[in-house]
Amino acid sequence: MADPILPSVTLDDLDRLSNRATSVIDRLRDQVFAPGTQKSLDLRFNVRTAAQMVGRSETLIRDAENDGRLPEPEKDDKTGRRKGYALHEINNMRALFGTLPHRSAEDDALVLAVQNFKGGVGKSTLVTHLSQYLALQGYRVCVIDCDSQASTTSIFGLNPDIDIDEDEETLYPFFRHGGPQDLRYALRATYWPGIAMVAANLGLYDAEYELAGRMARESGFVLDRLREGINSIRDHFDVILLDPPPALGMISLSVLRAADAIVVPTPPNNVDFGSTVHFLKMLTSTLNELEKVGGAHDYKFVKILASKMNDGKSAHVAIKRMMDAVFAGDMLQSVLKDSAEIDNATANLLTVYEMTGSATRTETHKRCRVYLDAIGREIEILMRKTWPSQREALAREGLL
Repeated sequence: MADPILPSVTLDDLDRLSNRATSVIDRLRDQVFAPGTQKSLDLRFNVRTAAQMVGRSETLIRDAENDGRLPEPEKDDKTGRRKGYALHEINNMRALFGTLPHRSAEDDALVLAVQNFKGGVGKSTLVTHLSQYLALQGYRVCVIDCDSQASTTSIFGLNPDIDIDEDEETLYPFFRHGGPQDLRYALRATYWPGIAMVAANLGLYDAEYELAGRMARESGFVLDRLREGINSIRDHFDVILLDPPPALGMISLSVLRAADAIVVPTPPNNVDFGSTVHFLKMLTSTLNELEKVGGAHDYKFVKILASKMNDGKSAHVAIKRMMDAVFAGDMLQSVLKDSAEIDNATANLLTVYEMTGSATRTETHKRCRVYLDAIGREIEILMRKTWPSQREALAREGLL
């Protein structure tokens, strides 16, 4: 028999390919996660912006500084000019003037999953930007990265391979038999005031097998384990955002049982629209099966978000119009548009919200901020509508 035109690919060849790819990733991570560096938030707000964020006048802020109730902001050593207010200083003002938007003690923190069983739909992009939008408003936010790919963890400045111990600092120990009884062990502060997180790394993938094994061995309903863990920390937050894996596995099922609400990002193209329709069918049938074992579980809202939308593509516009007709009141009105601004920020492990300097003065950046803010505001209103204590305030604002 003649030799084949293409030589076969051996395991040694695959190993060499993997090693070359790993070396490239290592070089990229050496640049982004340089030794001794730690990601920080450089945002500063002038007194006019601070007054808008706090909901009080510039005069009241300056009066509070003059009489010692608030410290004056730092000044530049060379010019003597104010550097502006950092976010934690804005929150100190909100605390002083009673304008922090925290839920009341009688309200439950919202557990919101950004979920789709398909990858590449903008899931982690939405989680990171939404968490930071809500933190800018003064809410107490927790982000739980449930995805072993750990994209959200990386955006928050942590190297999943080095900074995260899979046996100590992810969800994995909590899912193991005999593991911790609450999630406080895994909570860590981030460089964003008001945002804490539970990080992830590749080792979290083993939790899929751990949960499957426990379901085979144990009589209890293992898939409610995550919900129990979240209940152990939810009193400390206003909203808990879950970033699950893009697949129907044990962790994704646990997220479905833990969440109070779901946002489904869906790019307006035939493949992704079809995948979302399939996701919704699977969601319904899966929840029906889980209900037989673990009891009923309802959601406060389920919304679909058109993501990666490109207004310049006629197919996107047509499918978005069809989505609006098919899903009607289940669609978010705001849209996560396809943006080079988001791509450029993500390439540098940043979000649009933490960009500073001249980059924030471009029209592209301003447009991007407008639609990201619109998404954040719409979800913020939905969140507030789940809190009974907000009824009067929402009515005054014309939102009920």
